[in-house]
Amino acid sequence: MTYTFDGGVYLPENKSTAASPTEKMTPPMVLKIPMSQYSGASVRPLVSVGDRVLRGEKIGEAEGGVGCPVHSSVSGRVREMISSADGSVSYIVIENDGAYELHPSVMPFEKKLTDTGAEEIIEIIKNAGISGMGGALFPTYAKIEAAVGKAERLIVNCAESEPYVTANHRLMLERPLEIINGTKILLKALGIRMAELAIEDNKLDAADKLAEKIGESKLLKIKVLRTKYPQGDERQLVYALTGRQIPAGKLPTDVGCVVFNAETCAAVYRAFAYGLPLIERVVTVAGDAVVTPKNVLAPIGATYKDLIDFCGGFKKKPRKMICGGPMMGSTIDDINSPIDKGTSAVLVFSEELAEPGSDEQVCIRCGRCIKSCPMHLMPNYLALFSREGRYEAAEEYDVMSCVECGACAYSCPGRVPIVQYIREAKNALCRK
Repeated sequence: MTYTFDGGVYLPENKSTAASPTEKMTPPMVLKIPMSQYSGASVRPLVSVGDRVLRGEKIGEAEGGVGCPVHSSVSGRVREMISSADGSVSYIVIENDGAYELHPSVMPFEKKLTDTGAEEIIEIIKNAGISGMGGALFPTYAKIEAAVGKAERLIVNCAESEPYVTANHRLMLERPLEIINGTKILLKALGIRMAELAIEDNKLDAADKLAEKIGESKLLKIKVLRTKYPQGDERQLVYALTGRQIPAGKLPTDVGCVVFNAETCAAVYRAFAYGLPLIERVVTVAGDAVVTPKNVLAPIGATYKDLIDFCGGFKKKPRKMICGGPMMGSTIDDINSPIDKGTSAVLVFSEELAEPGSDEQVCIRCGRCIKSCPMHLMPNYLALFSREGRYEAAEEYDVMSCVECGACAYSCPGRVPIVQYIREAKNALCRK
């Protein structure tokens, strides 16, 4: 059987890179390492302009809030510190010396997992700077700490339901043991006996590959999901597998579950097996404006332009560029900005495929947005209340429970920018 949830939409997959093996790009000569953190946690630089740093060396330490350390993805010289408006350092610019000399701290963890306690595992994951690689960037160590004693089910999110994006699909096919062994480490840290690897039924080759490597182990089970967007959202994932609904304002741990992205699990394994902090990740580069769409193993700090150039550059004039998937990704305003730990894709579309703008925005009261909403809200009313500035009414209709997946706007024949209105209402309510 396949598992699913109520609502959602069936999207054209456009996964042209699903059969494209991951290619490792040569790091560029200059990298811009982001200091950005989840929920605005500040980062204190540990290096100065002119210092030589090594690959895997810690160059930033989180201070205040929930944050992770930052590491250099190459060896080289610190050329510049770029500050934001508030004076904090946003980027550390490093000139790559091409030596890729590893820092002495990068070494395998030698103790057996059976002899390792939860606190030790959490500390290693924290020091490796591992954040949620599905895009949320929530520190993995903090998620483990919050789930210990509360979660009895561990779910590995292998859904990847956004169109175009195939980074996790290739990871499952090419490095399944990294996902499997990383999951076992998380099981040990959480004190849970079994994990479920949730994979959509458009990736059965990956499900077969993982099942082959799992073998007779009782620690992991493959669960096949119906391919539907937004199946990768953890609320829909938890409901599909368990039937448990996460209440508004609550987390998966409040219903006894904890969810980790497949690439996050692989990063946990690499931190233990090789001592490598999170300094690179797989990124899908796709779209009709790219010469050769690929899955790229890219260093954190390479720019969007670096990745696009690695894929042959532009074959058409780009009209729209997106970081992440086309449904929930963010618009790329500066092609020279760097990728970070949460960048799963860089998509570039020409005028032909970029969504056309329209002045005609009319709700025809068809109810399609209500039917497609995975959170069972009434997006038509939420958009109406926001447009009229009636934010309290939107709050009464539970606007804060919206996950901004975009299924409503996608299904709207009146081309109403529902998600944009909902974001306006949520921002207004947060400023109250």
